[in-house]
Amino acid sequence: MNGEGRSNKPWGGRFTEPTDAFVERFTASVGFDQRLAEHDIQGSIAHARMLGKVGVISEAERDAIVTGLEAIRADIRTGDWVWSEALEDVHMNIESALVGRIGEAGKKLHTGRSRNDQVATDLRLYLREEIDVILARIEQVSRAILDVADAEAATIMPGFTHLQVAQPITFGHHLLAWFEMLQRDGERLAECRRRVNVMPLGSAALAGTGFPLDREFTARELGFETISRNSLDAVSDRDFVIEFCAAASLILVHLSRWSEELVLWASPQFDFIELPDRFCTGSSIMPQKKNPDVPELIRAKTGRVSGHLLSLIMLMKGQPLAYNRDNQEDKEPLFDTVDTVQDCLSAYTGMLPALRVNRDKMLSAAQTGFSTATDLADYLVGKGVAFREAHGIVGRVVNHAASEAKDLVDLSLDVLKKFSPVIEKDVFDVLTVEGSVAARDLPGGTAPDTVRRAIREARTRLGVS
Repeated sequence: MNGEGRSNKPWGGRFTEPTDAFVERFTASVGFDQRLAEHDIQGSIAHARMLGKVGVISEAERDAIVTGLEAIRADIRTGDWVWSEALEDVHMNIESALVGRIGEAGKKLHTGRSRNDQVATDLRLYLREEIDVILARIEQVSRAILDVADAEAATIMPGFTHLQVAQPITFGHHLLAWFEMLQRDGERLAECRRRVNVMPLGSAALAGTGFPLDREFTARELGFETISRNSLDAVSDRDFVIEFCAAASLILVHLSRWSEELVLWASPQFDFIELPDRFCTGSSIMPQKKNPDVPELIRAKTGRVSGHLLSLIMLMKGQPLAYNRDNQEDKEPLFDTVDTVQDCLSAYTGMLPALRVNRDKMLSAAQTGFSTATDLADYLVGKGVAFREAHGIVGRVVNHAASEAKDLVDLSLDVLKKFSPVIEKDVFDVLTVEGSVAARDLPGGTAPDTVRRAIREARTRLGVS
């Protein structure tokens, strides 16, 4: 039978008619998976070298393939390249170009592999590299946090619960809470990277291959820690993508929480900080406005990244083994998540060192809202009063002070003794915000010296002085 009307695809031998134009457009992924080109070529070069090592192709064919792929990579890097939607994806675009450049030897590259294990390998190479970038940016933000925390170790501010003034803390202590969130994020990503760093190449379509591939050789060439143990699982697994997006979602949740605080603190009602002008925008109608757009956008992008996580979970939940075309839909959510996380971390690397801290305003705010009430209760306990009784006494003291429009430290000793005879003059040592903060010097506490020790320990954890 002649070829008239038949499919001209590399896989088209089975088909008697060309792909419908709509289907060609609908199923093409090269518009986004071209991002994997470097990793696809990297994997193909390692595969070719392995095929040459085990004698499946000749040394001359191996060298021609490697040289051709390196030339294609150079063209892609310089932009001297046109992607074809008719060739569906990044893999077929590169393979077709290779065959066009080196001829018959190029057709042998795909021996012993499938696009199923090929794309799984590409994704792992890509994600491993991007995780390393994100981990480096986490360290940059972590260092910036520690620098600001060190400068503000003794800066007193109100600590909040339910967004109500709770107890006085130091701003340095507050920033160290951000630091701890970020360290957990880094630990999760490092653990995720270990599971990403598994090579599926050699699994072929789903059942492995009859060719004598040296999978361990290819894994070493590509820097993988180990090879996959089950070919069915290897070609269809996207757990590593979901796990990464889950870790990324938590990073954005943390950055969103910080952003919410920055937005509040930068408002005239708080006036705790001022964001650098270069990270803000103005209003088209209100000339006085300085809008915290960068934190607001980070807060918004958190929903976007969390949505990608849910999308990927739904993508996988109904798939039977092994590979299904559904998995083409894993890349755009993953790519956007990577870009978003990296950009948001970069924003914080730039914003944090340039914060202007209004220490007087923070101190004034800490002195409102009866923030040392717990200290008064602790004082009574120290005098032998049971805590629950002390709690009730302090509640009555607060009620009285509120009726007088005074803070606790402004009440006279005579007034305080009416609520409990055990109260003495030394009570005023604990009713100031400075005394309250200084008293909390246990490890993990907010006392300035404790915060400075925690910063030194944190820098040791990061390997910086």
